[in-house]
Amino acid sequence: MRLNELSNRPGARKKAKRVGRGIGSGLGKTAGRGHKGQKSRSGVAIKGFEGGQMPIYRRLPKRGFKLHAPKRFSEVSIGRIQELIDAKRLDAKKTIDEAALVEAGAVRRARQGVRVLGNGEITAKVTLKVAHASASALAAIEKAGGSVEMTAASKSAAAE
Repeated sequence: MRLNELSNRPGARKKAKRVGRGIGSGLGKTAGRGHKGQKSRSGVAIKGFEGGQMPIYRRLPKRGFKLHAPKRFSEVSIGRIQELIDAKRLDAKKTIDEAALVEAGAVRRARQGVRVLGNGEITAKVTLKVAHASASALAAIEKAGGSVEMTAASKSAAAE
């Protein structure tokens, strides 16, 4: 096989529809759009229009809401933190903050903060300063003799 013998597999590249190129092409005159009407013209967008009937998105009830700008945390487990401490990439004696976790390779970037999850086990006594920590992660870290300082405002603090 040579470079000049290479070609795509049959059917891998579709030929473009050439519309309005004469009656013999099968797509001449009206170009496959039928006759007259809104849909035969350019610049038409009838998304959700049901011919005058109440559209489904208005017939169905609306419930709840979606945050338009939710907080996006980078996540790291306590098991991963323990692995990095064992590999001497994190120092358990110092306060472990988001910058230290990024430098150690626990997370790629801090985003809007780091969230610590309770997967795995931790034996080292660590002091963490992160945006958020799950209840199971908090319990495991405190059981090992460590502490967690959360920088993101919690719901209970906001309610007070």
